[in-house]
Amino acid sequence: VITVEFADVVKSRRMSRAFSQEAIAPSLFEECVDLATRAPSAGKTQGWSLLVLAEDETSQYWDIALPAEKREGFAFPSLLNAPLIALVLADPHAYLSRYSEPDKASTGLGESVEQWPAPYWTIDASFATMTLLLALEDRGVSSLFFAHAQEERLREFFGIPAHVQVLGTIACGYALSDNERKGRSSSRARHTASSVIHRSRW
Repeated sequence: VITVEFADVVKSRRMSRAFSQEAIAPSLFEECVDLATRAPSAGKTQGWSLLVLAEDETSQYWDIALPAEKREGFAFPSLLNAPLIALVLADPHAYLSRYSEPDKASTGLGESVEQWPAPYWTIDASFATMTLLLALEDRGVSSLFFAHAQEERLREFFGIPAHVQVLGTIACGYALSDNERKGRSSSRARHTASSVIHRSRW
């Protein structure tokens, strides 16, 4: 078990694009997911889930998302080594069901997704995803959250219901090298706290 100070975990976390093929112990990943379940959730609905793929299933994922004929010249070939892939899913229907229960029915939010001022299924799944990425980092596991391609084909192949939102894909594994090629946005300056804080008025 690797445990460091929270600030160190936040500062050290990076999106990794090069993985070894070393497997992640299922118990380790489950511990990280357990921490992610503690993220904030509207009405404690917890309407998010993960479709986890390992071993041959990861090859099936890549055969759809990045077919072999498109891999020549791919900038991050070692990304395909990731031993575990998780699709982040959010279920709006879970929120309609939760907010139709007696303690929430008066809000009217159980009637339809259009009643919601913001898509809290997306928000909650995002909270959980960030918590998961930090938990993985704390345990020495690298990760990458990215926008997948070929969503309709992925839905069909892996049986993802049409009403469930697919936020993106997390690739998890042990970093192959500290000298991996960085993403194109890595050199952009990070905002300072003073630049994002507005006081009293915008």
